[in-house]
Amino acid sequence: MMMRCTAVCLVALTLVGSFCDAQWSGAFNKPSKPRYEKPSPPVSHPSKQLPQDPSQSKQTFEKPLTWRYPEDPKADPPAEVPFELRHPVPAPSVAVECRERDAHVEIKKDMFGIGQFINPADLTLGTCAVVAEDTAAQVLIFEAELHDCGSTLTMTEHSLVYTFVINYNPQPLGPPVVRTSGAAVIVECHYARKHNVSSLPLDPLWIPYSAVKVAEELLYFTLTLRTDDWLHERPSSQYFLGDIINIEATVKQYFHVPLRVYVDNCVASVSPDASSGPKYYFIENHGCFVDAKLTGSDSKFITRTAENILQFQLEAFRFQNTDTGVVYITCHLKATTAAHPIDNEHRACSYISGWKEASGVDAACGSCESESFNPSVSGSSTWGGSPSSAFSDPRRKIRDVSQSQTFEWEGDVTLGPIAIEEKVVA
Repeated sequence: MMMRCTAVCLVALTLVGSFCDAQWSGAFNKPSKPRYEKPSPPVSHPSKQLPQDPSQSKQTFEKPLTWRYPEDPKADPPAEVPFELRHPVPAPSVAVECRERDAHVEIKKDMFGIGQFINPADLTLGTCAVVAEDTAAQVLIFEAELHDCGSTLTMTEHSLVYTFVINYNPQPLGPPVVRTSGAAVIVECHYARKHNVSSLPLDPLWIPYSAVKVAEELLYFTLTLRTDDWLHERPSSQYFLGDIINIEATVKQYFHVPLRVYVDNCVASVSPDASSGPKYYFIENHGCFVDAKLTGSDSKFITRTAENILQFQLEAFRFQNTDTGVVYITCHLKATTAAHPIDNEHRACSYISGWKEASGVDAACGSCESESFNPSVSGSSTWGGSPSSAFSDPRRKIRDVSQSQTFEWEGDVTLGPIAIEEKVVA
């Protein structure tokens, strides 16, 4: 036990001695620097650099540089080619003849007009196949009864319409390609429900029912200003003194027998009321154009080109002692069947070195010269007495059941206002 305590004491004394030695050594000796010091950051000291002569100089050129970097290549502009896209138009390859009991249809084998013939087996008229072929004309022929081949009947107010459908269904031959496309063409046959059968040339002693129905139909008269070539209606009603006014009188025939129109008389006035004054009758006495006879003008009827049309020319004029230059023209028109002869009550006579009739029947103008005309244009005076008939409803119709079976329609038409200006003299 004593030895253990002695050992502990010796260790303690050794440690104390080491501590004391360390304290005294610090009082007399500077601590030594560590073997490895942490490097300190470098300190830069600015120094003045002496100027030196430049070793390089800017190069100059006597001529400016023309070289450039090459540009990206550009495509050549497209050339202008004279080209126009042709749009296909329907080829006139189908013809139809509507007969009394059947329809006769002819179709070109080059149905589309492209030079490619179709196979007849691919073509049907409704449910009917081709019945014949014209090899010389390259035409396929169909014939079908009106109620056959799947036709349909439609009834309108005036017509019976039978409709057929031409079906073309191309089938590929060999490779699965076709040169034409499928098509359906509608074919119609129209038949009138009402027939006007004229028996006037037979001069019967009885009045046929069909002729009575013709007389009861309503007609329409028109009076229009025309261009110099007579092809179009004139868009302007402005004229100057001395101008020629082209006027055309027509009757709308519709389903009537052929008709012939006449200008029975015409009067010019300053208002739409034909009975107001002043007024001027320039056509009188059932179609006598008296203006040229009395004033020496160039007014006249034009030679007929169609029975239901009558054209005439009136030299422009103004009423004396009136401030207005406006003129209204009211004409009394008549129409008869074209089979009725031209006579002294149905005529179109012009004074051209004598009386001439528009249809060449000059003998009908004999009574125009025998009449005495009064050139007064005021009041109710007229040339050749009173007008042949009073102006009435322009759509009024009459029926004359006489021995000659003459059917006649008449009506009044007013044209205007027509402005007549004076010509300026330089």
